[in-house]
Amino acid sequence: MSLRFTLAKATGAVSTWGLRHVAHRPAANLPGKIALKMDPSLLGELRGKCAEGSVITVGTNGKTSTNNLLADAFEAAGRTIICNRTGANLAAGIASALLQQPAAQWGVFECDELWLAHVLPRLRSNYVLLLNLFRDQLDRCGEIDRIQTSIAGALTASPDTVLVYNADDPLCARIAAAVDNRTVVFGLDESMDLAQNTVADAQMCQQCDGMIQYRYRQYGQLGDYFCERCDFARPELAYAGRDIKLGTDGVSMEICGPAACERVRTPQATPYAAYNLVAAYALCREVGVPTPAFQRAVDAFNPRNGRLQRYRLGGRDVLLNLAKNPTGFNQNLKIVEADGGPKMVAFFINDQVADGRDISWIWDIDFEELAGQPDTVVFAGGSRAHDLAVRLKYAGIEAAVIESIDDAFDRLGALTAAGQMPTDAAVYAIANYTALPPVHDALDAMETAEGTRAGAAGAAKATVRTEEPRAVGGEETGAAAEAAEATEPAEATEAAGAAPSEPPAEAAAPVVIAHLLPDLLNLYGDGGNVRILEQRLRWRGIPVEVRRVGHGESIDLSQVDLVFLGGGPDREQKLASEQLLAMKGDLAAYVEGDGPLLAICGGYQILGRQWLWGDELVEGLGILDMETRRPGTSADRLIDNMVLESPLASHPVVGYENHAGRTYLGEGVEGFGRVVSSCGRGNNDDDRVEGARYKNVVGTYSHGPLLSKNPEVADWLLARALERRATRMEEAVPALAPLDNRAELAANEVMTKRLS
Repeated sequence: MSLRFTLAKATGAVSTWGLRHVAHRPAANLPGKIALKMDPSLLGELRGKCAEGSVITVGTNGKTSTNNLLADAFEAAGRTIICNRTGANLAAGIASALLQQPAAQWGVFECDELWLAHVLPRLRSNYVLLLNLFRDQLDRCGEIDRIQTSIAGALTASPDTVLVYNADDPLCARIAAAVDNRTVVFGLDESMDLAQNTVADAQMCQQCDGMIQYRYRQYGQLGDYFCERCDFARPELAYAGRDIKLGTDGVSMEICGPAACERVRTPQATPYAAYNLVAAYALCREVGVPTPAFQRAVDAFNPRNGRLQRYRLGGRDVLLNLAKNPTGFNQNLKIVEADGGPKMVAFFINDQVADGRDISWIWDIDFEELAGQPDTVVFAGGSRAHDLAVRLKYAGIEAAVIESIDDAFDRLGALTAAGQMPTDAAVYAIANYTALPPVHDALDAMETAEGTRAGAAGAAKATVRTEEPRAVGGEETGAAAEAAEATEPAEATEAAGAAPSEPPAEAAAPVVIAHLLPDLLNLYGDGGNVRILEQRLRWRGIPVEVRRVGHGESIDLSQVDLVFLGGGPDREQKLASEQLLAMKGDLAAYVEGDGPLLAICGGYQILGRQWLWGDELVEGLGILDMETRRPGTSADRLIDNMVLESPLASHPVVGYENHAGRTYLGEGVEGFGRVVSSCGRGNNDDDRVEGARYKNVVGTYSHGPLLSKNPEVADWLLARALERRATRMEEAVPALAPLDNRAELAANEVMTKRLS
C-alpha cells in the first residue's frame, strides 16, 4: 500500500465526513475526485474491496434504474455489494462509493459511457452490461461512433470482461463485433407493436454503406434489423424476451435463456422497462442470482430517485421521470399519451454542462403527439423554458413558461378554482438531468408537507384541500389569476401565430419545400427548420407541401420552391455527399436560378469546393466559392452558443455551433453574419464571419435549430420561396402577413442577454 494511496483514502474519509455532517451534502462525487487527484491509480487499488468481482452498467438510457435494480437483486440473493446508487457515474462517483462503503462480495456500478475507458481497465470488472446507445449531449460526447470506439477500447483493455449487450441495438452490436471479449446477447424476440417516432439514430448499416432494414422495430433504432447489402444482422439471442404483455399494470414476458424459459414481470408499464427487465435478468442469471430473488427485487423496486417516481398529492396522481434525449422524451410522451384523462404536463429543460449546452435535440421529440389530447394543460420550465415553449408552439401546443414545479401547481390550482380543470387531474413532470433534482426535491417536500397536513386534519376530522396541493417551498409568483387565462387547456391549434391572412384561392399551388436526405442529414434537430418553415406558411393560410427526399430517391428541382440540407454524422454525410454530387448540375441550376436554399453545418460545407470528412478533405459540390479545411494547429472543435449580426434580420441571430472544419469564403460569397457575442467563433478561428450568402442561398453552422429563435430569417427564406413559386406558376407574389413572434423573440432575447 503506497503512501499516496493511504493519503488519498484519508482525504476521502475526511471530505466525506465534512460534506455529510457540515455541508449536509451527499458526498457522492467530491471525495472520489479529490482522492483520484492524489492517487490516479486509486480505482485499481480499491478493486480488492469487491471480493468476487464487479459489474458495470453502461448505456445512454436506463443506467441508474437498471444498476439499482441489479443491486437490489444481488442483495435479495444474499450478496453484499458496493454501489453508486445516486447515479454519480463518473470515475469520481465510483471512487467515492468504493472509499465510503465497507468491503463486499460484489461491486455493482453504473458508469458514463465515455468514462468506461478510464474505469474498466482499472477495475477489470467481470461483466459490462451495455443497454443501448442514443444521441445524447453531442457537444460533450460527440457523435455516437466516438462513444462506440471508446467503449470498444475499454473492453479491449480488459480482455477478461464479459460483454452482456442489447443485440436489438445495431450500435451495440457493432461494438461487440469489434472486440474479442466473450459476449452474451439479449433482446426482445417479438414486436411490441409500438407507434414509431420521426427520428432514429441508426439509419445506416454498421458494417457497410447500405441502409438498415427491420423485420420489426420497437423504438428508436431497436429491433430485429438486417442489411440487404451485407451479412450485418441482429445476432441470435442468448436471452430472448417472448410473449410480451405490456399494459397499464406493467410488463411481463417469458425470457428464454440457455438453461430454461421463465416468466418475469415488472410493475413499470413502459416499453423501455421491458428492455431493462431482460437486461437485468440476463446479467443476474450469468452471475447466478436465482430467479425468485430477482423477481422479489423487481416487485419491491422503488428507487425514489425521480425515475418513474409516483406521488399522491392533493388528490392528484403525480409521475416524475427523467428524460435527456429524444428517445427518452418520446418514450415519456407515450406514457402521457396513454392517459386519456385530464392532466397537467410540465417539461423542464436545463442546459448546464451535465445536460449539454446545445438543446437542438428538442426538435427531434415528437411533441405533436400531445397536440390532440383533450383537457391537457402544458407548461415549459427550466433554464431553456423559452426555447421549449417555441418548440411546443410549433407542435400546436400553447405552453406557458413557469419558474418551478410549485409555479405549475399554483397555476393548475387556479385553473381548478376557475372550473377549467378537475381536482383530480393527473400531473406529469418530465425533466432532463440537472432540472430533475429541484423538481424531485419540491415534490418530496410537497409530499412531506401534505402528510403533515393530513395528520393534523385527521386529528381535527377535517379534509385536505385539493385546489392547493402545495404548502411548502417554491417562490410565490402572484400569477395564479393571470395563469388561469394564460394556461387554459388547449386543443391542437393553428393560431399560435397571428390570425392568418385571407387564404388564397383553393386552386392555388402549394409552396414546395424539398428536404433533401433527412434520413442521413438530421444530426442536431436540423429538421426542425423545415417544420418551422412549413408551419409559418400554414399559419398564414398559404398551402405548402414538404417533399422528403430520402437516400436513393430523386426529385425535380424545377418544381421546388425551397431546398433544405441538414448536417449528419460522418459516415452518413459521406454517403449523402455522393448522392448530392450526382445532383450537382440540377442543384447548381436551381441556385443560379435564384432558388432559395438553407444549408446547415455539414450540408453547408458540402456546397463548397471541398469539405472535411473526419481528417480527409473530400470534393464538394462547388456551388459556392468557398472551402472547408482542417483546423491547422488547433485540433479543437468550435463548440459554443453564438450571437450574430446579419443583414437578414433586425434582431440578433442566435444559434449554436459544433464543427471541426474551418470554412473560408471566396469571391462573390458574403457571410451570413458576423459573430458579436463573446463566445462562438463562426466559420473559422480568424475573421468572426459566420456562414455564407450567395444569391438566395444561406449556409450556416448555426444549430438551434437556426430558425426557431430567428423568425425574420425564416420569413426571408419564405418570401424568396413565394417569389419562386409565383414565377414558376406565373402568378402574383402574395404578401407575407405578420405573425405573432413573441415566443420566438422571447427565446432570442433570453439567449442574447445571457451571451452578451
